[in-house]
Amino acid sequence: MKQGRFLFAGTLILAAVPTAAVRADATDAQISQIVDEGLSHSQAMTNASELMDGIGPRLTNSENFDKAAAWALDKFKTYNLTNIREEPYPFGVSWNLDSWTAVMVEPRMVAMRSIPVAWSPATGGTITAPVVLAPMSKEENFNAWRGKLNGKIVLVTLPGEASQSTKPMFKRFEAKDLADKDQYTLPSDDLEPFRGFSKRVAFELKLSRFLKSEGALAMVRKSYRENGLVSGEGYNIDPQNRLAVPFMELSSEDYRRLARLTAADKPPVIKLSIVAHENPLDTTADNLTADISGSDPKAGYVMAGGHFDSWITGDGATDDGIPSVVVIEAARIIKSLGVKPKRTIRFALWSGEEQGLLGSIAYIEKHLATHAVDTSAYGIDRFAQWTAGFPITKGPDYDQMKVYFNLDNGAGKIRGIYAENNLGAATILRKWLAPFASMGAGTVVMSRTGGTDHQYMQSVGLPGFEFIQDPLDYESRVHHSNLDTLDHAPPDDVRQAATVLAAMLWQAANSDEVLPRPPLPSAPSKSNPFKVNDPNED
Repeated sequence: MKQGRFLFAGTLILAAVPTAAVRADATDAQISQIVDEGLSHSQAMTNASELMDGIGPRLTNSENFDKAAAWALDKFKTYNLTNIREEPYPFGVSWNLDSWTAVMVEPRMVAMRSIPVAWSPATGGTITAPVVLAPMSKEENFNAWRGKLNGKIVLVTLPGEASQSTKPMFKRFEAKDLADKDQYTLPSDDLEPFRGFSKRVAFELKLSRFLKSEGALAMVRKSYRENGLVSGEGYNIDPQNRLAVPFMELSSEDYRRLARLTAADKPPVIKLSIVAHENPLDTTADNLTADISGSDPKAGYVMAGGHFDSWITGDGATDDGIPSVVVIEAARIIKSLGVKPKRTIRFALWSGEEQGLLGSIAYIEKHLATHAVDTSAYGIDRFAQWTAGFPITKGPDYDQMKVYFNLDNGAGKIRGIYAENNLGAATILRKWLAPFASMGAGTVVMSRTGGTDHQYMQSVGLPGFEFIQDPLDYESRVHHSNLDTLDHAPPDDVRQAATVLAAMLWQAANSDEVLPRPPLPSAPSKSNPFKVNDPNED
């Protein structure tokens, strides 16, 4: 026998709980205990500092990701979870950034705000050369620059005009914002909505090869953000198709300075250095999963997750470090109950999300369902075409997985959940969220949301849901930027999110009501048979 804690009628009561498997319903007493543990005894911010401040960015299949993975697995062990494992899947190059510099040296000295583009080749020392402004967005642009790029560092994007935002940098959702999300999303004919993105990534590879053939030393792009923000997003991970020249990103302000000087016929000279190393033998990445075992082996499992990988700039705190910490904290909170749920609860920390949901796709293909697609495609190509292949074939866990909850909208507190057009599920989701309306988390909206790891579970007819979170300054300045540090994660929001997630999982794991599923998807007929696609569309 061991001591367990239960809240009853507002009083903390110690009760004897057998160490053997104990089954429980999602009673008010257990919800109260979850709230007490999550809000009054939280370990979330301590763990967040260990991960973000101590380990930092976690590019998929990098050495730092592996270091963070070991940390997370140790946390799961410390909290006495079971079935703790790493699941490998084919990914791409293991690339590790060591250091970098970008300095304008003529006509004057300026240390520029910069970040290498992920998976860029190293410079092999410091490159010093004049720049040439040669914006190219398609192969037809190449001819205009033949014979003009030898020995140059090439600015490959248009400088554009500076923009001044009139919107507030920091925001919490108001009632109207949440109400506006409550709309049924009509299905689309477009089965490959990301094909244009895939083409742009492929073009960067072709551009780098053209520049190499012309004798250029490196290429530089402008950040898509203002105010000194850089991201370093890169997608060319295929070991057989590497970028041919070093690739640096400059802040918009530093890039435009170089462009203005060039336009004034005073081409500046800059110095670039990228120090990075690779492991050509390591081309697999890992997902991390761990379980709280259920008392009924026939009842299936419920699941929650977030992506553990990040980009290389900042510390990957709000995208998606804090949500990953929330998943770990929810596991700790549920284990503190001292009671087994009816269904197993599985916790997942995905990798490869930033390169195209690759980790969650790998899990789906191994356990849940497969599309008839080319499984050898790399990165964004794989992501873009994954939902276009039919039929869908059920996997071994398809009927066992009862619900998946995802967290990937920054560090703001949970305000509710997207029902993903699942009319039948909305009523149950509202009931499970009802105890947290006073914490601001009671909203269920019908809208779909995508671009993260629940999306392709939805695409195979499984009930995968994303939480609504207060945006704070996530999209305005933190997302994928050098400002993505723990400073932008309010501790009270983090505690609330972990508490709500733990309670949703507990109720889903014990409820006799199972969330209904949409029909198994099949190839849709065109909603507009008269539409003619543009063959030149990106």
